[in-house]
Amino acid sequence: MEVVENIKRLCTNWKYNLKSLENKNREIEVEIKENRTKINLHLDKLQDNLKKELMTVEQKESRKIEKMLTTSGKKEKEITDIQVNNASIKQKASELKTFLTIKDIAKEVAAEEKFIESLTTSNTFNHVDVSYQINKTLQQITASVQKFEDICVSSDPCHFIIQKLKNRQGSMPARTIDKLRYFVTLQKRFNTGLSDVQVCVLLPDGRMIFSCYEQDKIAVFESNGSKDFEINNIGYTFDVVFIGDDSIAVSSGESDTIHIIDLKKQKLKKSIKVHTHNEGLVYIYKHLIYCAGEKGLQMVNLSDESITNVSKNKLPYGAYVTTFRNKLFFTNPDNNSVTCCDYHGNILWTFCDTSVLKCPLGISVDISGNVFVVGCYTHSVFVISSDGHYYSQILSREDGLKFPQVLHYDQSTNQILVVNTAIEAFVYGVK
Repeated sequence: MEVVENIKRLCTNWKYNLKSLENKNREIEVEIKENRTKINLHLDKLQDNLKKELMTVEQKESRKIEKMLTTSGKKEKEITDIQVNNASIKQKASELKTFLTIKDIAKEVAAEEKFIESLTTSNTFNHVDVSYQINKTLQQITASVQKFEDICVSSDPCHFIIQKLKNRQGSMPARTIDKLRYFVTLQKRFNTGLSDVQVCVLLPDGRMIFSCYEQDKIAVFESNGSKDFEINNIGYTFDVVFIGDDSIAVSSGESDTIHIIDLKKQKLKKSIKVHTHNEGLVYIYKHLIYCAGEKGLQMVNLSDESITNVSKNKLPYGAYVTTFRNKLFFTNPDNNSVTCCDYHGNILWTFCDTSVLKCPLGISVDISGNVFVVGCYTHSVFVISSDGHYYSQILSREDGLKFPQVLHYDQSTNQILVVNTAIEAFVYGVK
């Protein structure tokens, strides 16, 4: 019965929530440890810098004092020699010679006295001491910082759909509606010079990334459309997703490896073996969810590289995936569908209408959870409402689209980047 099945699904959802709380607790503990380590390293660095500065000051002042000691020792020896000579002259020399010699000695003694006097009146005779003044912020840290961080509890709607007999099978019907219509304005159109572009990404700094599967390379472009640099010789490149810390993750299509690349150093950081095909890719909370062919949707933990299954629905080559809150959205170009599921793999809705959308590939979401998807064979971009009930076409062949494969919606700027399979790319402002 549907009631029993729904209760089981509710229980499964709650169990998943318990597991996710446990996992989140571990993640928070790791983050606290990482932050503690950063603080300790920073304090160690401050301490090392202070010790180096203290050592430099000590060496500098010590050299000054040692120099004065050496000079004073020489002067002391000179004066002692003068005294010895004076006594010898008085005993052995004639009165005239003694007189003349003593006169010369008197000049030398006067010069030495002048030297001693100059030492007592200058800063060189000062007693040198070293002290330090601690940063008041450090002194007050125990009083001002009473908590390591705040623990926040949030509650997101589950969007649990009660299964009823009448909607248990088939795709969810959809219809166009005016309130879903978006206004798009072309901001940029440029030539990428690339072929078989499998992904496009708008980075936080405005730059754009394209992966070229045919040529096994990643190309990075400036916001004005000029090429910045390329990364070659990393094997097959399919999808790309920004994971923070100036790094991107790159899926490899028919290979079994996901690469992590440092954009600043422009080189490979590490490779993760996932032991299956990996096409479409999305990043969420230090995890990557990817389209794994016959294994459906899988998730890899970037910390320990452990792999878990999300959905067992078989996916064809060329499937893409994205996420919004507790929902996943993925495309299936073989049966011309866009599907929404939860993190247990439970199907929430499926959009399929070949009269408007054929060969859906690249997929992205806006801040409201509405789904943007390219139709490669319909040369179009469609928006599907987050509940799957409504759709609207926003771009077509008339806008220059010709077999588009991928797109990316930037939620921070409300811009959408769309790329044809070859040559041309477009940036639109979306309202």
